[in-house]
Amino acid sequence: MKRRAPELRSSPRRRGPRAADRGVWIPACAGMSGIGRREFIALIGGAAASSLLWPLAAHAQQPAMPVIGFVYPGVPELSTGIVAAFRKGLNETGFVEGRNVTIEFRFGYNDNARLPELAADLVQRRVAVIATPGSTPSALAAKAVTTTIPIVFGVGPDPVEIGLVASLNRPGGNVTGISSMNAELGAKRLGLLHELLPRAVCFAVLVNPNNRNAEALIRDAQTTASAIGRQIEIFAAGSARDIDAAFVSLLQKRADALLVSPDPLFDSRRVHLITLAAHHRLPTIYPFRENVEIGGLMSYGSSAADRDRQVGIYAGRILKGEKPADLPVIRAAKFEFVINLQTARVLGLDMPATLLAQADEVIE
Repeated sequence: MKRRAPELRSSPRRRGPRAADRGVWIPACAGMSGIGRREFIALIGGAAASSLLWPLAAHAQQPAMPVIGFVYPGVPELSTGIVAAFRKGLNETGFVEGRNVTIEFRFGYNDNARLPELAADLVQRRVAVIATPGSTPSALAAKAVTTTIPIVFGVGPDPVEIGLVASLNRPGGNVTGISSMNAELGAKRLGLLHELLPRAVCFAVLVNPNNRNAEALIRDAQTTASAIGRQIEIFAAGSARDIDAAFVSLLQKRADALLVSPDPLFDSRRVHLITLAAHHRLPTIYPFRENVEIGGLMSYGSSAADRDRQVGIYAGRILKGEKPADLPVIRAAKFEFVINLQTARVLGLDMPATLLAQADEVIE
C-alpha cells in the first residue's frame, strides 16, 4: 500500500508589505482604486506628521501671556506683604501669575534714584501695564517715561496735587490708581499721641528726606505742634543706617514720643523700627495697622493691604480692556485706629479710656 505523500501547503501569504516597520499593513487588493503602495505609504506618513505638528501649531496660535511691570523702591525680601496683596487683587479679576499673566518685578533696594531706570526698562520690554503700589516716587518715575502704557499707582498724597492725574473722577491719559490719603493724616496722629501723653513736652517726627512729600509732612507736623503748644523735632532717615542714627539723636533731644511718617523705606523696616522703639521704651504711632499687628503701639490710617489689592484689581481690569482714563481714582474712605494693649503694658502706659473708645481694634 502506497503512502500518499503529504501535501506541501504554503504558509498564508501576507497581502501587503509592512510600512516602515510600524505595524501598518497595506492591503494588496483591487479596492485601492489605483493608489500604488508607495503613494499609500507617503499618504500615511504625511498624516502622521500632521498629527504630530498639529499641537505645536495650535499652541503657537494661542495669544501671548500679558506681562505686568511692578516697580517698588524697597527690597523684595521685605516687600512680601505688598506683593501678596497685589496678587490677591489680580486673582479677583481672574488673573493668576504663571497661569495667564506674568509679572516682571523691579525693586529699587531703597534707592529712589534707580526708579526711572527701572521704569524705562519695563517700557522697553513693552509690558501691558505698570503697577506702582505704595510708592509715589515709583508712580512719578513711570509717568515720566511713558504716555502710552497704562500705569496703576497706589500713593499716599493727593494724586492731583502731585501731578499724577488731571482729576480724580476722570484721570485722563494713561494713569489711574488708588490714594490712601495717609500722607494727610499727620495732624490726627500727633493729636492721638498728645491724648495718650498729655504731659509730653517734645514730640519727634521721623521722615525720609528723599520722599517727595517730606516738606509737606514737616509743615503739617509743625503746624499741629504749634496748635497744641508743644515742641516738635524733625529727624531725617533715608536709609536703614540713618534710622539708627535718628533714634540716637531723638533720645539725646529727650523726645517723649515718636510719629513715623508714611514712606516705603519705613514700611520695609517695620521690625527694625518697632524693635528700636521697644528697646528705648518710646511710645510710637505708625501710619499702618500692619505695624501694630507685629508689636507697634498705635497706628492710624487706611489699610495698606487694601490699597495694594485695589492696585491689583485695577491692573486686572485694564488687562481685560478697560482704559485707565475711564477708571476714577479711588480714595480711601475708611481709616482705622488700632491699639496694641500688650505693648502699652510693656511700656508701662495706662491707655486712657477715651482712646480705647475711639479705637477700631484693640489687640490684647
